[in-house]
Amino acid sequence: MSDALRLCLVGATGLIGGEVMRECVGREDIRIQGIGRSEAKFPRGLRIEYFVAEPSKWGEVLEAIRPKAMICSLGTTWKKAGEDEAAFRAVDETIVLDTARAAKEFGVERFVAISSAGADPASKTFYLKVKGEVERELTRMRFNRLDILRPGLLLGNRENDRRPGERFGIAVAPVANLLMHGKLRQYRGIKAETVAQAALSLSKRAARGRFVHDNDAIIRAARTLPQLVND
Repeated sequence: MSDALRLCLVGATGLIGGEVMRECVGREDIRIQGIGRSEAKFPRGLRIEYFVAEPSKWGEVLEAIRPKAMICSLGTTWKKAGEDEAAFRAVDETIVLDTARAAKEFGVERFVAISSAGADPASKTFYLKVKGEVERELTRMRFNRLDILRPGLLLGNRENDRRPGERFGIAVAPVANLLMHGKLRQYRGIKAETVAQAALSLSKRAARGRFVHDNDAIIRAARTLPQLVND
């Protein structure tokens, strides 16, 4: 369709990125593009333009494809980063912010970033501190629309990347969710599929501004994703 949203996804090899692609199968209202450092596994039936390049070249790709919106689900884990602060920042901060700056430079109007519950630049927890610092810098870039999603524990299938503590958290999530109220509610487990649906729905919204979405807001946004045209 000529009026389909040109949407670029970075982070396609991760849990949320994979769910975003699955949600795009059969959609005519979204023209999905992707950029990554390595090949990604695509769902059957997905129509996507996917570009493999080093992060230093992603700006050149964005200049060529000129998407209107971007979903950034880039991120690593403390374990994958070798429990090294510099290595963790290299992905979750440097690549994310460099990509966002390039997106802004080359006309991306709507930027959807997957962050984390508890993100705060003043946090004593390194992971949450970095997430909060990244959110702060994204805000300063002044996209026409910026949506920051702060999901709690992500529930979904990660290939070869499930830590023992995380597996336990997912196993007890249904019960734990019932006990988490007030300020703890934001840390409840949430399906990666729901986060992906929310990210897609928000990427289609034209209203300007900066919006931060906790678990409850993510669920509400997911419910507003239009059904497949061909259903």
